[in-house]
Amino acid sequence: MHVDGSASSADSLGNCILKKGWYHNRGIWENKLITMSAAQIEQENSMASSKWLDAYYDPVANLYTFSSCMALADLHGDGESKLVVGDLGTGANNMKLKVFRGTGLLSENTLLDLPTGLVAFLMDQHEPRTPAVAVASGPYIYVYKNLRPYFKFTLPSLEINGLEQDVWSQAREDMIDTMTLKEMLEGIRDKAEVPLSVRSLRFLMLEPQDMEAFVNLHKEQPIRRQTVITCIGTLKKNMADEDAVSCLVIGTENKDVFILDPEAFTILSKMSLPSVPTMMDVTGQFDVEFRITVACRNGNIYILRRDSPQPKYCIELSAHPVGLVRMGKNVVVGCAQETLQGYTQKGKKLWTVYLPAPVTTMGVMDLPTRGFQAVLVALASCEVHVYRDKNLVSTIKTPDVVTSICFGRYGREDGTLIMTTKGGGLIVKILKRTAVFEDRDSAPGPPLAQSIRLNVPKKTKLYVDQTMRERENAVAMHRAFQMDLSRLRLAAARAYVKALESSLAPMSASITEPLKMNAVVQGLGPSFKLTLNIQNTAASRPVMNLVVCFLFDERLYSMKTAFFKIPLLVPGLNYPIDTFVECLTDKGISDIIKVFVLREGKSAPLLTAHINMPISEGLPLI
Repeated sequence: MHVDGSASSADSLGNCILKKGWYHNRGIWENKLITMSAAQIEQENSMASSKWLDAYYDPVANLYTFSSCMALADLHGDGESKLVVGDLGTGANNMKLKVFRGTGLLSENTLLDLPTGLVAFLMDQHEPRTPAVAVASGPYIYVYKNLRPYFKFTLPSLEINGLEQDVWSQAREDMIDTMTLKEMLEGIRDKAEVPLSVRSLRFLMLEPQDMEAFVNLHKEQPIRRQTVITCIGTLKKNMADEDAVSCLVIGTENKDVFILDPEAFTILSKMSLPSVPTMMDVTGQFDVEFRITVACRNGNIYILRRDSPQPKYCIELSAHPVGLVRMGKNVVVGCAQETLQGYTQKGKKLWTVYLPAPVTTMGVMDLPTRGFQAVLVALASCEVHVYRDKNLVSTIKTPDVVTSICFGRYGREDGTLIMTTKGGGLIVKILKRTAVFEDRDSAPGPPLAQSIRLNVPKKTKLYVDQTMRERENAVAMHRAFQMDLSRLRLAAARAYVKALESSLAPMSASITEPLKMNAVVQGLGPSFKLTLNIQNTAASRPVMNLVVCFLFDERLYSMKTAFFKIPLLVPGLNYPIDTFVECLTDKGISDIIKVFVLREGKSAPLLTAHINMPISEGLPLI
């Protein structure tokens, strides 16, 4: 067998990446002229068309972890990124912080408790710029620098139940026995607003024969109630550069989110959530503006912003989230009902993709050099799907179910995909330099043209949005309309009653003097003719001894006759009263003339009318 060509070493992993019949040298494939069968040719063609190189696979690496406990970082400042993993071990012991370089284990540190999250971050501006590693475990954050323990941060203690403290004080003084202690603690647990401490909860879980030894061991120690960390992330302090100093962001079992100072490890900000956070994604800068997207145990996603101790937006999901990543300004969520959903950062749903199997974990595939971003979705069917928006652009087959996934720079290769499997295996794949991801959906289904958004006119879009809003909130809108209508009726009724009581209406409400009046103004100015029409609306009773007077601003108007007496109003007849008004100003302003109809000898008017005088279009006579 004769072979033409040569192979180069993969400098990022330290091992030669070998494929039968093909060699990869920095993205250039050299063909080997080999006599092979048709099946072999087909297999080689499928391997050549793949976008990924199988760099390393160890099925017995004994690495059990989640995506939140994996990170890639240049820990020594030598330009080579290492893989940092918080290994869960057996779940009860053998928990370790492992650092891999290439395919070998560089170092490991023993962890005292199960890790819930792991991040790499820059603490300060000191040279050399080497990141530290923060491991969240229980109520503590263990910070490692240069792969050595550097600092331990402890969450602040919570309020202790006063009744619980009194009960343990009685137990310490031997005033009550263990069974009485158990009954009292159970009563406090069922009714108290402040939860019991971990010591009391463990005591209530014990068998009766073990309780006395537990009390004798712990009764002399003070009671402490401590929460634990559920998720962790990083937030840039004041610059968006890749090597900028970052703050730690932690979510706790007590439904709080803390932002820690990277140098002093003091709490810079505290925010509260309606439920316990389980996953988070952080973007922005602490000193400028930031958004913290948090998936909680109640099945909702909340978005926190700067200077807002409460969530700004809420995304209500139809199923519990199992994965959360941010793609630009959008949020992509993997749900337990085998769906992948996209939302805006204000909570508006953009799209839904139905998956063939449940989601096990999710990650972000970011290639800044190519301007490419995608979502990595690991499925229980031993596959990893690569989605750009809602389009499936690549599918990776795996020998086992993937439980954690991480993409980034490993060694000196920018496009490295690292996965761990359910059986403890470690898989490393490298993205080919010649790999091209098409924007069209590779999954079977309707053509791409159906997924292209139409350029809908603004008025049509506004109408559709309004229709959708009315359809979704029909009951609430109807109730609001009925409430506003009732308030309008009440306000109108109150205004009408007030007008009747103060005789401000042009129609009398009196039974003995049922009158009606209207006014007509004629003329362009400066002289106006003012006509009042007064009518007695009674059936047969006349109204006698009425007085009509006018009230106006004497600086603007003068009236020839401003006082009239009406001796008798016969029912059914219209009595016109004419007078002339002179406008005294040339400034182009007007005012109101008030008309009062009174019974002679009484000060309370029967009728009141306000006449809005027009602006005089002529010059006043001097």
